[in-house]
Amino acid sequence: MNKLGLGNVWEWTQDCWNESYSSAPTDGTAWTSGNCSRRVLRGGSWSYGPGFVRSAFRDGLRTTLRVNSIGFRISRTHP
Repeated sequence: MNKLGLGNVWEWTQDCWNESYSSAPTDGTAWTSGNCSRRVLRGGSWSYGPGFVRSAFRDGLRTTLRVNSIGFRISRTHP
């Protein structure tokens, strides 16, 4: 077991990668413009330290990347 053990897995989001929040949607919708071959990851994983588990931390990786520390969360809108 990794000594860090702080997070669960990185979670893919629907947001396309953008270097900054300039021109980001302000209504909570997904950011569907920018570099969409890279998507935003959030949440940190069990293999990273405290700085990566912060809710404000994000990273953008290729959508073809598959590793055991990246997953996704399924959500839906209730009527």
